[in-house]
Amino acid sequence: MRMNKQAKLIDKYDLMSLDQYSKNRKQLRKNLIEFKKKRRIPLGPYATFYFECYETMLAQVQEMLHIEKGGEEQLKDELEAYNPLIPKGNELVATLMFEIDNPVLRSAFLNKVGGIEKKIYFKINSEKINAIAENDVARTSEKGKSSSVHFVHFNFTQEQIKKFKNISSNIFIGTEHDEYSHETKVLEPQRLALVSDFY
Repeated sequence: MRMNKQAKLIDKYDLMSLDQYSKNRKQLRKNLIEFKKKRRIPLGPYATFYFECYETMLAQVQEMLHIEKGGEEQLKDELEAYNPLIPKGNELVATLMFEIDNPVLRSAFLNKVGGIEKKIYFKINSEKINAIAENDVARTSEKGKSSSVHFVHFNFTQEQIKKFKNISSNIFIGTEHDEYSHETKVLEPQRLALVSDFY
């Protein structure tokens, strides 16, 4: 296994063998949960952003191969799915999940928030950076129903990255959909974790 983080891509040489992963899986998953804590930002009552990076995507690919054991053919598909979600140095990438346990409430809510993936932003002081939705599949149906999972990219200029890194900047993340309008401040531990995605 080799570390390919600076290339911002995962390839097969970065992965443990299935046997090696199985032996170490419990500890690896425990380490990952701890690593991801500061990369998680809840927003309002139902939404949570999970910010992805090389480490989280490597773990995801490894876990999918462990579960499905699909070999080289599966690996190709997993890399195509997850490599685009690794930030490329001037962006942040998040999985947005709407988590509602009650299926009736979940369905009613998702039916109201179609297009929300186009209404997500970061704000640095008063400057907004709008999200760009991953275009792998349509996540709002023609009838206006939203998926419970969205993948979004935030592209930053070098000046915006500089401001993001500045401890005196006030940073917020939010949504401005008519049916789900919330904003929350990015806390200092979260900011420091996300700064590591820039280079």
